[in-house]
Amino acid sequence: VGRTVPLDRIEFIDYGTDQSAYIAAAEGDEVDVFYETVGEFVDIVPSIGWENSTISTGSTIVIRPNQLADAYKDKRVRQALAMAVDNSVCLELGYAGKGSPANNFHSGPMHPEHDDSVTRLPFDPAKAMALMKEAGMEDYEHELHSIDDDWRKNTTDSVAAQLRDAGFKVKRTILPGSTFWNDWTKYPFSSTNWNHRPFATQVWGLAYRSGEAWNEFAWDNKEFDALLAEANSIADADERRKIAGKCQALIRDEGVTIQPYWRNLYRSHRPDLQCEQHIAYHPHVYKWGFKA
Repeated sequence: VGRTVPLDRIEFIDYGTDQSAYIAAAEGDEVDVFYETVGEFVDIVPSIGWENSTISTGSTIVIRPNQLADAYKDKRVRQALAMAVDNSVCLELGYAGKGSPANNFHSGPMHPEHDDSVTRLPFDPAKAMALMKEAGMEDYEHELHSIDDDWRKNTTDSVAAQLRDAGFKVKRTILPGSTFWNDWTKYPFSSTNWNHRPFATQVWGLAYRSGEAWNEFAWDNKEFDALLAEANSIADADERRKIAGKCQALIRDEGVTIQPYWRNLYRSHRPDLQCEQHIAYHPHVYKWGFKA
């Protein structure tokens, strides 16, 4: 990076997904900083004399049906799933309210091309059940997969609970990371975390465009592909927004995903360490150092 690095060495230690182990490591002076702090542990950190660095981001989670599965080929089923879930409840129960609600199309106010006039399908459990019955799927049992950790598991649990409240049958399957990531794009119904990208069109190109390797939704929509290509050809954000809004509406109307909230990111550290949380999530370790 063309500058002097202020630390001789940085060691990364894997304590697993239980953040209580992180707190114990901090109290035992085994570590100086956490890679990331989530959920209730953000509020515990000050009690051990540490500090939190935080930033609002486009990092998120999607709880998505895979459209290759027969159960989720009908958009009425997908719409019903989205309409049965209150995204604010997911934020509160899944991430301790430390973020802001989203609208199920993976575009938000942090993206310059975002069209805030486009909103989610309404939260309406009764209408959701009506759609599910219309599709002949009211008795189907949905198996919802997630990784076994803190916020991703908790958020997925909150979705499952709301789907059950709406009258749907839901089975939860929770897998260790070593198993979950082997097939993360293939589960018929599962949750996945996504990191911040500066533009919504970047995320859409990675995950929503037809045929992409990370298109875990298995969504194949030529109209969307054409709109995305048009949006990517426009440099001016205000002009691009006119097309991006159509992309948002199409993702919403097709019931592609439940994308419930945007995450604030937190990094906890000793008070004498300079290591701010960056919006891109990845640690900029060449800027880290102990304060004089």
